[in-house]
Amino acid sequence: MMNGDMLLHEGLWATAEIDAARTGRDRMDFRPLLRDMKSVISGADLAVCHMETPLAPAGGPFLGYPVFSAPPAIVPALKWAGYDACTTASNHSIDQGFDGLLRTLDDFDAAGVAHAGTVATRKESMQPLVLDVAGVDVALISATYGTNGIPLPIDQPWSVPLINVPRIDRMAARARTQGAEVVIVALHWGLEYMHGPTTDQLKVADQLTRSPDIDFIYGHHAHVVQPYDTVNGKWVAFGLGNAVAQQSTSVEGVYDGNTCRVTFRERADATFRVQKLEYIPTMITPFDGTHPMRLLNVAKDLHDPAFGDLHDALQATQDRVSTVIDMRGAFAKGVTEGK
Repeated sequence: MMNGDMLLHEGLWATAEIDAARTGRDRMDFRPLLRDMKSVISGADLAVCHMETPLAPAGGPFLGYPVFSAPPAIVPALKWAGYDACTTASNHSIDQGFDGLLRTLDDFDAAGVAHAGTVATRKESMQPLVLDVAGVDVALISATYGTNGIPLPIDQPWSVPLINVPRIDRMAARARTQGAEVVIVALHWGLEYMHGPTTDQLKVADQLTRSPDIDFIYGHHAHVVQPYDTVNGKWVAFGLGNAVAQQSTSVEGVYDGNTCRVTFRERADATFRVQKLEYIPTMITPFDGTHPMRLLNVAKDLHDPAFGDLHDALQATQDRVSTVIDMRGAFAKGVTEGK
């Protein structure tokens, strides 16, 4: 399973501080933020998050939009929730320069969470991440459309992988030579707050799905949900929306997201194909200065009396997410809602 952007705005830090005061865990505790989705995350053979922002030193300073430097306490919480890996290629990857990029990777390494996308060395830039997932070797390739106009580090231009179809094709082929049986590509792309895939997204999806080495593509960056569709017979989840973020409540859909759950099955010819594709609608509760933010499993919580005061908001999120997922006919092609 995989989900969308983890964009650590100030409300998320405040939430973690409130929760830490309640749980007694250090300065910030991000675990309660993720608790409602923990069973989904930890129940997957492979759970992948997308860390959009670089991480700050433990003592800060912490910075929000437009140049992020996020609290590293999020990483142990991701591990606790059950994430096995995170993608890290985004338009904010070098908000804090190459040093911030390295610090972020070091924090993931220290927590035992694998990472794909940004890299510390030129050698790593040519080696796709391949993970043993329940006995199946799965490769994860991550790339971004750009870095918000911030030049790539002059001595490390390879540190942030940009979306380049021939390069991604080569990485996928290399993953196969390393033994990968399934290759998944994560792309940071699209237009912010636009539900429909752009012409560029459609073009790149068409080109990449023609590769015999790529099995599944998913995306993030738009901060709203985008549809699922088949392209050249392969599934593309164009945009998973936000996992956790605190953006303007005036923009409809930025507190909606979906976790994409993919089941692969081995065929008689020893290749793997998508057998089942589910979307799990999620909702972020906005921070109001008092009540901490939460990432909620919409279908699970919709009929739970404990969330009765959020029933209308949960229903609206479920309706919006389902409508967008099906914009290009995903339901007729087999996509179903999970929980």
